[in-house]
Amino acid sequence: MFVYYTSGTCSRQIIFEVDEENKIHRVKFIGGCSGNLQGVGRLVEGKPLDEVESLLAGIKCKNNTSCPDQLSKAIGAYKKSLEDAKDKK
Repeated sequence: MFVYYTSGTCSRQIIFEVDEENKIHRVKFIGGCSGNLQGVGRLVEGKPLDEVESLLAGIKCKNNTSCPDQLSKAIGAYKKSLEDAKDKK
């Protein structure tokens, strides 16, 4: 499970899991517009990380970002955490 703290949105956190094929699962937003964010979670379920990241990047709402944009940033942070873990080995 990966936890990302959002910035500039009504949601405060995004939690998700990634399987061995780099597909995203069980996306949950904490805070924000519940119905819309449940919809986002269902729409991205089982999709490749790279596809979700590029599809949602740059969507604007308030503060020049949005919950979908923050999910793309969360995926980027997840990938960076993997790289950092490799570098430490």
